[in-house]
Amino acid sequence: MQELEPSVLNKINEWLQGSYDSETKQQIQTLLDEKSFTELTDSFYKDLEFGTGGLRGLMGPGSNRINKYTIGSATQGLANFLKKTYPEEQIKVAIAHDCRNNSALFAEITADVFAANGIYVYFFKELRPTPELSFAIRELGCKSGVMLTASHNPKEYNGYKAYGYDGGQFVSPADTDVMTEVSAIKSIDDVKFIPLPKHLELLGEEMDELYLSKIIKLSISPDAIAKQRDLKIVYSPIHGTGITLIPKALALFGFTNVHLVEKQVKPDGNFPTVIYPNPEEKEALTLALEKGAEVDADLIMATDPDADRIGIAIKNNDGEFILLNGNQTGSLLINYLLTAWAQKGLFTGKEYIVKTIVTSYLIDEIAKAKNVECYNTLTGFKYIGELITRFKDAKVFIGGGEESYGYLIGDLVRDKDAVVSAAFIAEMTAFYKNNGSSLYNALLDMYLQYGLYKEKLVSVTKKGKTGAEEIKAMMERFRNTPPTSLGGSNVITLKDYELSVQTDLITGIKTSIDLPTSDVLQFVTQDGSIISARPSGTEPKIKFYCSVKMPLQDKLAYEQKSKELDVKVDAIMSDLGV
Repeated sequence: MQELEPSVLNKINEWLQGSYDSETKQQIQTLLDEKSFTELTDSFYKDLEFGTGGLRGLMGPGSNRINKYTIGSATQGLANFLKKTYPEEQIKVAIAHDCRNNSALFAEITADVFAANGIYVYFFKELRPTPELSFAIRELGCKSGVMLTASHNPKEYNGYKAYGYDGGQFVSPADTDVMTEVSAIKSIDDVKFIPLPKHLELLGEEMDELYLSKIIKLSISPDAIAKQRDLKIVYSPIHGTGITLIPKALALFGFTNVHLVEKQVKPDGNFPTVIYPNPEEKEALTLALEKGAEVDADLIMATDPDADRIGIAIKNNDGEFILLNGNQTGSLLINYLLTAWAQKGLFTGKEYIVKTIVTSYLIDEIAKAKNVECYNTLTGFKYIGELITRFKDAKVFIGGGEESYGYLIGDLVRDKDAVVSAAFIAEMTAFYKNNGSSLYNALLDMYLQYGLYKEKLVSVTKKGKTGAEEIKAMMERFRNTPPTSLGGSNVITLKDYELSVQTDLITGIKTSIDLPTSDVLQFVTQDGSIISARPSGTEPKIKFYCSVKMPLQDKLAYEQKSKELDVKVDAIMSDLGV
């Protein structure tokens, strides 16, 4: 016992002597008997933090783990917030879960605690994608919702995503108010676990049909799909929730030649065929790429476990499959949407698109050329959702996204949506094929028109207390003495999102930045490179988002110019001392 800190030991004893179930107590006792002091310390040295998006962590017993008690406490805190915010109303919430181990159990516990607090619960009786939950919140007039998921984290993780009345994750000031209420739950005895009767309603296929019927109405190029309905598409849900809706969405759009990756179709929280169920990783698409080669696919798509992110692969002009990154797919989608809207004469002057400040500025250029407003938000899709809600009666949202493989077309939900994205990526592929092109050539044509943009994310890990101090010192150094030159080009603008100030480094003129404060710095160089430095809010990392560009006059020069931009990114990171 002497190897455990007194504070950790006290917390362990609270659990051993408190109102916790015997199985949980036995798991803790076994760790004590085995002298697993490192694991015990990590499990009990603090309370799992309820952040602006909710909870995420390793599953297991302990105050710093995802389990029925930390889930219950979070739900009680959220229930208290809702009751204070809507004191005279019958509050309604919606709850869904993904394929992860224990997600169904945690969803039931969440429902029980809400119901025990007199809150009416709409409960998806089977696993469903995160975006459908966002849709249901708005459709059913709920004040909140919870998705039990850890997105694309490894199988040992689970999480709890909390949503507000508009179907988006909470933003200021509600986010901090929710966190305050959750942190006020000091004892498991404060949590109401026994539900009141008649406070729960199951959701199923009827919500699927409503959601899909509204997605179909967003389609812009049904004529192209009709002519290219046999487009060869390979899709993998990577053992996740996408299987429930994406094949249906593709069929309803009119695609008749969709091939599923059989080994990854069955929902499974152990994700047996991949290391990480993350469509950003090439390894996660290995089986999809094999299937694509087998059927000579026009398009390969894969979604993460809760189906809010999507990764794609397309064939280059040598017939080889290449993976597109989130910036490339997002730029292609926006270019297609604005092109198709223009061709159909749909513009009224009220349309706009949204992206985050670390997402490709190629999108800004496309919007400018098409005379459509492009808004930039802080990192995190909740800020995109907030903007859509703010403009809902005054402007028309066409689409938007972020570099981390999350996109949204239309305003049916307030979160990234791989269901609608999959349908539109397939539609986009049909549109270009119908015009005698391909997604790869559409990518090159886009670069020829607007310039070759290349983005790279560089993450630097600094663990522990010392690492956190190093990251803080690094940001202070960049803030107080910004680099004068990066990649051979002078830095002309410094954007400090924490101080909400943009400084012209040539004239010294300062202007305000009209966004919520966030610890992000951006350096803009004379040749148009944009480098963003941002400490991670959930990991011991500082992230550098590099965006560089150059003209492209010839498709045949694409590979060579792309390599030159890689060299430029390396030079920029070297200049930053990273």
